[in-house]
Amino acid sequence: MDTTLSINNSSMIQVSEFILMGLPGIHEWQHWLSLPLALLYILALGANILILFTIQHEPSLHQPQYWLLGILAIVDIGLATIIMPKILAILWFEAKAVSLPECFAHIYAIHSFMGMESGIFLCMAVDRYVAICYPLRYPSIVTEAFAIKATLSMVLRNGLLTIPVPVLAAQRHYCSRNEIDHCLCSNLGVTSLACDDITINRFYQLALVWVMVGSDMGLVFASYALIIRSVLRLNSAEATSKALSTCSSHLILILFFYTAVIVVSVTQVAGRKVPVISALFNVLHNVMSPAFNPMVYALRTQELRVGFQKVLGLGDNMSRK
Repeated sequence: MDTTLSINNSSMIQVSEFILMGLPGIHEWQHWLSLPLALLYILALGANILILFTIQHEPSLHQPQYWLLGILAIVDIGLATIIMPKILAILWFEAKAVSLPECFAHIYAIHSFMGMESGIFLCMAVDRYVAICYPLRYPSIVTEAFAIKATLSMVLRNGLLTIPVPVLAAQRHYCSRNEIDHCLCSNLGVTSLACDDITINRFYQLALVWVMVGSDMGLVFASYALIIRSVLRLNSAEATSKALSTCSSHLILILFFYTAVIVVSVTQVAGRKVPVISALFNVLHNVMSPAFNPMVYALRTQELRVGFQKVLGLGDNMSRK
């Protein structure tokens, strides 16, 4: 009877912290990944800060479509910053311990920023849809007020809908295991350690993905279906090429973003056999998107390239040559 009582008492003990073990299966040499991850993080910060600085200081870029790009840059900086410092601390200094409140806050931030990025892509798709399908009405529809309202609606949507994720995770009882075989405090990775039922956690996670990312993805591709239909009706090949070039950079980014989301989701489902693939894809997706987004816009948007040259002082040198 005493033995049974002691077992019951030990099962009620709540762990005080989680241990992030890093990438599963490659703990011995995962530190070699720290250099490329650090370079990607520095690139993401530098490129997005440059975009923000250029949009702020170049009057010709004070337009709603570039304001949305600036908001995307802020979201990318936030997404990369909430995950990379902790990952690098694990790889460099073996700083694996994380308190429960910190881990739950981490879960909230990741979900909020991912939803925000998806929402901004939707706003940018609407911007391109109006610009191509209703060009004469574009200045009256896509205004500064539109950009502000769209941004606030995305912030409220993601901020409010994401709250139950960490709240439900915090309500679970963690009584024995506290080692997370990952670099991140992912919702399912944390709740899988709980000693009680996590059905509601899994259900809300699935519902949240469908409501936020799933609906955004459907509306984005619906917008581009209408854009393509409108472009194909143009009689001039030059007009068709110009119309497609105005949204090519955004189309590349949304294809990369949603393809990466699908790949990460599929690898998480199939990750039980090779968990390192799921974890690695998850980490790379969260740092590659912030690094990749500004490069695509810089290479494919002439107005931004001109703005970069002016901000970096290259315009005068190039004109002299």
